Amino acid sequence: MNRLCNLGIAIIATILLFLPILVIGIFVRRTSPGPALYWSDRVGCNNKIFKMPKFRTMRVGTPAVATHMLTDPAIFLTPIGSFLRTTSLDELPQLWSILKGDMNFVGPRPALFNQTDLIALRTLQGVHKLVPGLTGWAQVNGRDELPILDKVKLDAEYLRRRSFWFDLWVLWLTFVKVLHRDGVSH
Repeated sequence: MNRLCNLGIAIIATILLFLPILVIGIFVRRTSPGPALYWSDRVGCNNKIFKMPKFRTMRVGTPAVATHMLTDPAIFLTPIGSFLRTTSLDELPQLWSILKGDMNFVGPRPALFNQTDLIALRTLQGVHKLVPGLTGWAQVNGRDELPILDKVKLDAEYLRRRSFWFDLWVLWLTFVKVLHRDGVSH
């Protein structure tokens, strides 16, 4: 999808989801101390760092690493963190990143700034030239369960196959996966 299409859908989604976003933000604040949003340093197009918002699902002070790198992620979750993650509602604030142009709806998921192995492998495959996405081909093919090498292979496949229709297919598969809560490990 091109920038104009991403922007149009993001504007409509923001308007339609404004009330649920507001309610979730209030619940996050009421159930654990700290801000409702967590601004994560992520790697964007051409490996440029940007700030990506998510609803905070982890307690304040949790190390800034990929969740799978934590010894026991469950001890860091807020009371509603697991629910927000398994339903992907924690991702709603990323509409801001799409509106701003840091992200698209579909593309490789933005790596954390310190995931040097993932960043290096994506750069070797040319995937770093893509605008990252709210969802992607790797997410609908395994999400949290995929090893990094498999994620990069799927990201490279997306780079080769990307088109308007393929993006619509990925969005549809994302909707189905989120409804079934497939591929979420924390």
